Amino acid sequence: MKKYHIWTIGCQMNVADSTHVGAELEKMGYEPTANLDEADVVILNTCVVRQSAENKAIGKLGSLKPWRQRDPNRTLALMGCMVGVRPSPRLLQTYPWVDVFMAPSEAGPLVEHLKNRMTEEDLRQLEQQQLTQRHQWQDGDFPIASLKHLSLNGEPPVAAYVPVVYGCSHACTFCIIPYRRGIERSRPLEDIVGEVRGLVAQGVREVTLLGQIVDRYGYDFDGRRPNLVDLLEAVHEIDGLLRIRFLTSHPSYMTEELLRTVARLPKVMPHIEVPIQAGDDEVLKHMKRGYTADDYRRLIARIRELIPDVAIHTDIIVGFPGETEAQFMRTYEILEELRLEKVHIARYSPRPGTVSTRRMQDDVPEEEKKRRHQLLESQHERISAELNRRWLYQTVPVLIEDRHKGKWRGRTPQNRLVFFEDERNLRGQLVDVYITWTGPWSMQGIAADRRNRTHPVSTDMVLH
Repeated sequence: MKKYHIWTIGCQMNVADSTHVGAELEKMGYEPTANLDEADVVILNTCVVRQSAENKAIGKLGSLKPWRQRDPNRTLALMGCMVGVRPSPRLLQTYPWVDVFMAPSEAGPLVEHLKNRMTEEDLRQLEQQQLTQRHQWQDGDFPIASLKHLSLNGEPPVAAYVPVVYGCSHACTFCIIPYRRGIERSRPLEDIVGEVRGLVAQGVREVTLLGQIVDRYGYDFDGRRPNLVDLLEAVHEIDGLLRIRFLTSHPSYMTEELLRTVARLPKVMPHIEVPIQAGDDEVLKHMKRGYTADDYRRLIARIRELIPDVAIHTDIIVGFPGETEAQFMRTYEILEELRLEKVHIARYSPRPGTVSTRRMQDDVPEEEKKRRHQLLESQHERISAELNRRWLYQTVPVLIEDRHKGKWRGRTPQNRLVFFEDERNLRGQLVDVYITWTGPWSMQGIAADRRNRTHPVSTDMVLH
């Protein structure tokens, strides 16, 4: 049996793309392996949103050169944002030991390369095998399109990512995504619903609908219908699906209709990811975000008004070109004021081809970027610990995903991480958990149906 190995770095969209590639390879008879030396095919799924991610990908490519050269029958494939919509001549020249270059979300080039290396007899057997599988899936009322984003080997994940919008057309000045993933392209609603039905049939209980600006789902359709509201309503009707999330949102496209839909549909979780990026209006203007800090304040207030117990996540970039200390402190102050549940912090990194790289000087020293980053991290840890403490001695519904260091691991509707011990097999189940300890990044508890009222409460244990 031939084997494949996938190395993935970057966003949730890359994770979805990797499972898509894995599923396509498994349809061809490959099976996954964590051991690089066992692999016949290795795929690197890359990210270049930050220089640090690109450096890791470059290092990994270099380390794989001896692996590829030791055996001419091996295949090395490079995909993701490092390749972009089409590989540059410079990329092809720099890495001649790479056999296949694949655009984000495109498994086709690798599949065709592997088929071209097969004998006619192997191809005939593969076609017969796939035809047999297709008949089996159809006989079981199992849509073959659903296999696009889920590996066929091993236990299916409890939670899966489903891309609904590829690319982006907003073009913030700092962002390389439009240049590497192309213009915004929404998938047909019926394709997404069919895929989610198939995922649920395989054991998935939660899906996260993905888009660079997921609120713009359907904006490229005539008449802008269906939109994200229509998609959420359609996915909500799927039997066996327990939870729905979506990300990432944009303050300019998060509509009243969408917020009321989240509040109305029980399966859609009270968890909103809506980046602010900066708290200063001049910086936001230079980023081409399209809103002010006060616009963001009003949006957060409206989200909290409409969606009870909502958890709001955001993104911040520190050290954007020209950002002064006073401007940075406005970011610090708005985060202190709004007290959001999760803050993803990144230091500004110039990206080739972006407007900020071409027209703005990267004039904030790296040490100053690190200082600002650390200041926001400390603030976030303090606020997160305070917010999580509200759940101490409360019972919360947790969707159990897997075991971690001997404990069950799952998430609340607000996407908070919860650990607890239990000898039963609870994977994929919704379990009420009584919280006995909280920290900034996770909580611990005991299954409510096993709770002893004298169960000791730990106040100083930290889960790593």
